[in-house]
Amino acid sequence: MISNQNVSKVYKMGEVDLTVLKDLNLQIKHGEFVAIVGPSGSGKSTVLNLLGCLDKPTDGKIFIDETDVTQLDTTALANFRGENIGFIFQSFNLIPVLSVYENIEYPLIMIQNLPEKERRERIMTLLKDVDMLDQKDKFPDQLSGGQRQRVAIARALVTKPKIVFADEPTANLDTHTSNQIITLMRNIQKEFNTTFIFATHDEKIVTAVDRIITLVDGVVTDDKRVA
Repeated sequence: MISNQNVSKVYKMGEVDLTVLKDLNLQIKHGEFVAIVGPSGSGKSTVLNLLGCLDKPTDGKIFIDETDVTQLDTTALANFRGENIGFIFQSFNLIPVLSVYENIEYPLIMIQNLPEKERRERIMTLLKDVDMLDQKDKFPDQLSGGQRQRVAIARALVTKPKIVFADEPTANLDTHTSNQIITLMRNIQKEFNTTFIFATHDEKIVTAVDRIITLVDGVVTDDKRVA
């Protein structure tokens, strides 16, 4: 599903070039449950941003389902993301003035422009799946951290993405809630064969995945299957 060929990322810091990734070569198959680990500053979030088509590499190519996404212009890239990719962020990134239902609905209106009946069917199904049906009319500031993360997961999945990228999705959650969220994502992966790629420090996620990719200073130092 995902194939990288000699991907590098260099940021300009004034007159200094900061190399964050160096000749990254990864292949990730459809339906994998993968953790990218490494110390802070190792390049984990940069990998997610590149694979998730939020940024472009300085060098190299990224293929997703045989599409060379590095060749897509801004509009085409946004459309590709909307059709294929979901994101779960550490800070949830929910819109405070929208209800739970409206937050989940938002990408269906802005990205896929689905008819109202189909939107409602998808949203209600996901609200049930993440056990938030009775909270659908509440606003983000009325929810606990775990509840907000459940809404963020539902929003990431409502477009039926092939791949979900999750950047430290359990960092703001207590142990019990983290375990619930990890179990929920694992169940979704098994039911829908969705590919999940995590950037994380959380040992609970690391022990739950099928594959662990270790980054140090922008270089893959280990890549092992654990299940």
